[in-house]
Amino acid sequence: MPGRRVILALLACLAASPAFARCEDYVPGQRPQNTAPQDVGREFDRILDEGWIEFALYEDYPPWSYAENGKAAGIDVEIGRLIAEDLGVEPRFRLVGAGENLEADLRNFVWKGAVVNGRVSDVMLHVPYDSAFTCRVEQAVFTGLYAQEHVAIAYSDAEYPDKGPTPPYFRYDTVGVENDSIADFYLTSIGAGADKVHRYRSTPAAMQALAAGEVMAAMGPRAELEAGLQEGLSLHQPPLLGFSRSTWTLGVAVSQQHRDLGYAVDGAIRAAMDDGRLAAVFARFGVTWNPPEW
Repeated sequence: MPGRRVILALLACLAASPAFARCEDYVPGQRPQNTAPQDVGREFDRILDEGWIEFALYEDYPPWSYAENGKAAGIDVEIGRLIAEDLGVEPRFRLVGAGENLEADLRNFVWKGAVVNGRVSDVMLHVPYDSAFTCRVEQAVFTGLYAQEHVAIAYSDAEYPDKGPTPPYFRYDTVGVENDSIADFYLTSIGAGADKVHRYRSTPAAMQALAAGEVMAAMGPRAELEAGLQEGLSLHQPPLLGFSRSTWTLGVAVSQQHRDLGYAVDGAIRAAMDDGRLAAVFARFGVTWNPPEW
């Protein structure tokens, strides 16, 4: 699932000691010599001339991106529309499956293309930004930061009438999580009850279980929880002791060959932030927009 892959990729970025300055401990690989340059993807001028831009989005990832009646829908789709409108071109959307890790996704959809019938898209949305990670992937430019995401807990008001539960509650109370997600790993690491953590194929599925009364709470990324809230359910972000990364920033990635495209996309996103259009997109999907941190 994209949610799991995104968080695990971020956690991997924190493996280096905090004593190092940014990128100080990263040693780049040997660069190939005497090889012809490769032109991958479309230049910004060509995008403008041809009148369309393609966005790579994760499939089956509500409320961010998913197929609905044969068309792409979701928060990231609407953000792509805002970008295309600002550039004066038609938006096109490509729903893609998540790979083993973020580096694989960037290679397949941003700067190289998959080995079999591979091609890149112009822009990839929903890319988690981490300063240290940018040192490891020199072929991509990370820009256009547009939101901040958090790990949160949704819960039944009837089960918790006074205040929302915190992770220690789940030694005794039932909680739904996406299977093999960071929330799953975290609850296991703090000794949550083996029979209290109920695992589902996705966070939205865990929210459906919460609404049906199968569990007392659900834990995962706030936007996915918030989009699934129904009457009688609430949401909060309690302190998560020992959680190395419970907050992360989302942005876009483009090929390093097309930095001018990255500048234009960043400008379009900043404009949508300033005039309220970006917050309005989140509101239409029942999700609170949390501004990114730079």
